[in-house]
Amino acid sequence: MKLQYIWILFLLMVLKPMFSYSYDWGKTGHRATGQIADKYLTKKTKRAIHKLLDGQSMAFVSTFADEIKSDDSYKKYGSWHYVNFPFDEEYKEETRSEHGDLIQAIETCVKILKDKKTLRKDKVFYLKMLIHFVGDLHQPLHVGRGEDKGGNDIQVRWFKDGSNLHRVWDSDMIDYYGMSYTELSDNTTALSKTQIIEIQKGSIIDWVYDSQHLAKKVYASANVGEKLSYRYMYNYFPIVRSQLQKGGIRLAKILNEIFG
Repeated sequence: MKLQYIWILFLLMVLKPMFSYSYDWGKTGHRATGQIADKYLTKKTKRAIHKLLDGQSMAFVSTFADEIKSDDSYKKYGSWHYVNFPFDEEYKEETRSEHGDLIQAIETCVKILKDKKTLRKDKVFYLKMLIHFVGDLHQPLHVGRGEDKGGNDIQVRWFKDGSNLHRVWDSDMIDYYGMSYTELSDNTTALSKTQIIEIQKGSIIDWVYDSQHLAKKVYASANVGEKLSYRYMYNYFPIVRSQLQKGGIRLAKILNEIFG
């Protein structure tokens, strides 16, 4: 009986990571995006955010939208972390989810934060949510295919461990790289003012198309059951770093427009 128990425990340890779902950048990725954004804020925006967050950093609150998932009273925000619509098609009104999606989430947060009649507690809540959702937008599989839950159903191996394609892009590569969020944010690629302006161009939907273009590459990057390791990391982690940086720069643009 003891041997049978040990075998069952072993199977649970091996199979759990293969079949559990992950939904966005891991904590390190979100915090890096929040920290990067802080570098591009105007002084006025920094003061407004510092006041609303009672001195807490954007990196600190960037995981709030994930933390509240354990509370059923926030269940309605579950679908706000992603958006799924066919590749190479435009996002239209009829595409919108009745439960809300990532695009609607960001638009709602911005609208509420801009409204001078919004109560302070609501501004705090939606600011935290906005910081998280802009990060989500830049994880390519958050705008992936609905039928495979943004790559969650595509089982792969990450070195010796069971994983799925979504988790590899959420956290496996970031965790393997071994840098803290501050190290990641301090070691972004140097950009000119022209390059920053180019990244910040366009609307929320334009940025979704940008991430969706990358999502197609991600889907083509691995087959079901494939073992991903050093070469995959070498080929694709630069994209992860670039997306974290883009997310921070674009988040700063949105916040400057709201508070600047």
